[in-house]
Amino acid sequence: MGDAYADAGMDAVQRRLMFEDECILVDENDRVVGHDTKYNCHLMEKIESLNLLHRAFSVFLFNSKYELLLQQRSATKVTFPLMWTNTCCSHPLYRESELIDENALGVRNAAQRKLLDELGIPSEDVPVDQFNPLGRMLYKAPSDGKWGEHELDYLLFIVRDVNVHPNPDEVADIKYVSRDQLKELLRKADAGEEGLKLTPWFRLD
Repeated sequence: MGDAYADAGMDAVQRRLMFEDECILVDENDRVVGHDTKYNCHLMEKIESLNLLHRAFSVFLFNSKYELLLQQRSATKVTFPLMWTNTCCSHPLYRESELIDENALGVRNAAQRKLLDELGIPSEDVPVDQFNPLGRMLYKAPSDGKWGEHELDYLLFIVRDVNVHPNPDEVADIKYVSRDQLKELLRKADAGEEGLKLTPWFRLD
């Protein structure tokens, strides 16, 4: 735990979550093999030396006009700060309700929890049975010289009209985009226009 204080520049909220949150460690076949802190699971040194792989999810929430809700990650996020990404990207935690494998219920429970935490979306707006798991993606991506991701990422799609109240500790901005607007966003990011940057998993999804 002493490493926490070595990261003096880390936001206090993010530092607390780095050590309170326990991610679910899995193998490449998504079998649970243990758990570790969010801190260790995002240190590239640990990822490379111990081959730490954790379970994650990416939510794609569309409104009734089939516009996709995007978020810009807050400036205080440890990995990929201020990058635009899909609606919500996070991890199920090593707790009973989020370890349920049947019908990906644990991951769907975690998605409902994080939509409330990050975007203030009430749980009743996003019932767990409305999330549609559409596969998993294995990827590794460094954020900078120290931090990165190595995840088995569940892709969850949901179509709902929701109330959104972003948490500024997690989210800098939000917007809904149509299919054409999303294509233009991707083009601008590829061209390096307007300083626009996208998270690596959003490009892969």
